Amino acid sequence: MKSSQSFVNISFFQPPAFLMTGIPRLEVIRGWISIPFSSMYTVALTGNCLILLAVKRTPRLHQPMYYFLSMLALTDVGLTLSTMPTTLAVLWFDHRLIGFNACLVQMFFLHSFSVVESSVLLAMSFDRFVAISNPLRYAAVLTNTVIVRIGLAVVARATLSLFPVPFLLKQLNFCPGKILLSHSFCFHPDVMRRACADITINIRYGLYVVLSTGGIDSLLIVLSYTLILRTVMGLASPRERIRALNTCVSHILAVLVFYIPVIGVSMIHRFGRHLPHVVHALVAYVYLVVPPVLNPIIYSVKSKPIREAMLRVLRGKGSQHK
Repeated sequence: MKSSQSFVNISFFQPPAFLMTGIPRLEVIRGWISIPFSSMYTVALTGNCLILLAVKRTPRLHQPMYYFLSMLALTDVGLTLSTMPTTLAVLWFDHRLIGFNACLVQMFFLHSFSVVESSVLLAMSFDRFVAISNPLRYAAVLTNTVIVRIGLAVVARATLSLFPVPFLLKQLNFCPGKILLSHSFCFHPDVMRRACADITINIRYGLYVVLSTGGIDSLLIVLSYTLILRTVMGLASPRERIRALNTCVSHILAVLVFYIPVIGVSMIHRFGRHLPHVVHALVAYVYLVVPPVLNPIIYSVKSKPIREAMLRVLRGKGSQHK
């Protein structure tokens, strides 16, 4: 009985920690690589915090469109903070160890914020659809109560979808010894493939999460814009058509900035295993770092009210403008 219990204990191995990788084959110049990464993280945090302050301090921005933008900015802050500590620790100090449980926590938040971002982009497309298709009832449909409920539903959806993932990984048997991850953060496909066990359930559940969140969201966003275009084409004046479409440009760019890297990451992890590790690393960084960097830039350039409010925040003027 004792030998059987000993065998079970030996046969199941859960690593105390993982060893993270920076950008493969470029470790020698990691000090130089840390400069653009530090700059991007700084831009992402600064830009998104400015949007949050601008909306909070400007009463005339207290509208559904800008509340959803605030949700997007808050999500981008969370996504940035999910990867920044370990990425900069690897690049600045070559500190590459991360505890097993800490890795699962980071992975949970990283993927949860990604699901939240996808859901917020869907909510923003619904906002644009209502604003263009039924402008007279816009304020009545998207009340503050409705917006709060949408926000809570988005968070609940992400939490419930990702909650089983860490527990499924904790059931896996890993190979003894140091386990090297492909990134400077814990990414679900990367972690589960380091197991010396059958990961069919993990793969299927991961695919279910992707399809039931980003997959459905992207289809509904396309449907929203199909209906928006149909409404816009029904407008009599070409000037009205351009004006209506112009209100969607920022959101369309944000959708492209988010979903193109998501598709790239999914394709590479499923069909590009033969590609060099540096390609996997760079695509993953684009997926996680670029949207939080570009979203504030897109909205500050395309939205005059946001741009003016952000400038007032930078000048230290608390806006009370109506």
